[in-house]
Amino acid sequence: MTDRLHSLTEALLDAARRAGATAADALAVEGTSLSIDIRQGALEQAERSEGIEMGLRVLIGGRQACVSVSDISARTIVDVAERAVAMAREAPEDPYAGLADPDQIARSWDLAALELTDPAAEPSAKALEQDARTAEAAAMAVAGIRQVEASAGYSQRRMFLAASNGFAGGYARSSRSVSAVAFTGEGTGMERDWAGEARIWQADMPGADSIGALAAERALARAGARKPATGTFPVLFDERIANSLIGHLLSAINGASVARGSSWLRDALGQQVLPKGLSVIEDPLRPRISGTRPFDAEGLPTQRRVLVENGILTGWTLDLATGRKLGMASTANAARGTSSTPSPATSNIDLSPGTATRKQLIGQMGTGLLVTSLIGSSINPTTGDYSRGASGFWVEDGEITYPVNECTIAGNLRDMLLSMIAANDARAHLSTRVPSLLVEGMTLAGA
Repeated sequence: MTDRLHSLTEALLDAARRAGATAADALAVEGTSLSIDIRQGALEQAERSEGIEMGLRVLIGGRQACVSVSDISARTIVDVAERAVAMAREAPEDPYAGLADPDQIARSWDLAALELTDPAAEPSAKALEQDARTAEAAAMAVAGIRQVEASAGYSQRRMFLAASNGFAGGYARSSRSVSAVAFTGEGTGMERDWAGEARIWQADMPGADSIGALAAERALARAGARKPATGTFPVLFDERIANSLIGHLLSAINGASVARGSSWLRDALGQQVLPKGLSVIEDPLRPRISGTRPFDAEGLPTQRRVLVENGILTGWTLDLATGRKLGMASTANAARGTSSTPSPATSNIDLSPGTATRKQLIGQMGTGLLVTSLIGSSINPTTGDYSRGASGFWVEDGEITYPVNECTIAGNLRDMLLSMIAANDARAHLSTRVPSLLVEGMTLAGA
């Protein structure tokens, strides 16, 4: 399956050597995707795309350059290598750029154990259309829903990475998805919400009817939304959007931000950044999960690691270059596309679950805001100051009372993360598993 991609990367490396590169790596990616969109009962779009793309990174000493193309002819491969080498000779010197040492690279992995590719046949366009129509019908069957937009899709992506240090490896990944957006009300009183699911293995997908019904339920719950009170209140981030808070933490411990000195956690290594009892774990080897990968974009073997242990920040997220700049070893977190050099990025993330249900946290918060949707973003990456538009539900005396919209929540991420209380409702199939999170004392700007 990846033999052609392997041959292409080897051809790129050979051309780079002949063009004068002292080191190089090559990435070839081939993908197929099929998507179906249904709107107001009609087939709005049916799209299939297939393509292949190659990227070559060359190094001449500490100078590097990247070039990507979608033409895989022999002449183009030669031209790409010559162009990349010419660009590298004009690039600024980077003392931290370079490939992994041969003793660092991954030598073996068990793709079968990771289950990244569905053994079932690719679904037909008709089967995907039926999924979308089933989701639409289930939502429209709910009284009060005026319109539904439903989609279904399937994709398979294959990649192969090879480098002049001896690394060579590739894998494939598949995904099937169904989603629906339901609308209720009219004009300025119109409200909408959505539901969606995606899985690597098609057999793991829930029924499309359950997805449409959930979208309808969520949309109807938003009818009659109004602005909440202004003041300082506890805010409960629903499981659907709670991963954004941990996303801000992950951005702050990214080695690229730390090396630039632009992270609000740049001096926090070894310090308490979450409440005691909460840990953040990265596991890039979870089977059938979208973020799983046996090696990173520099050919280093991936492994489970603890980023935050019992509330204490234990390390940064590093690729080779940021690790060298910070005087540390890479954490095998390099990611890249065909047109870019490697940069640090995490894969599958888990936040320790709490013991309370979401309902129990709603009861515990008393009066405050349950946030189910976030809009826009104003995050200061250097100070951690946080401000976002939000909508959700107002809670009085531990009970949801009415839907709210057009409000802003604000605080500082360091304070917010240290005050978090986690629920136990994270969904097991997600790449980032974060439960609902209760944050005390945020500023709300509403009515």
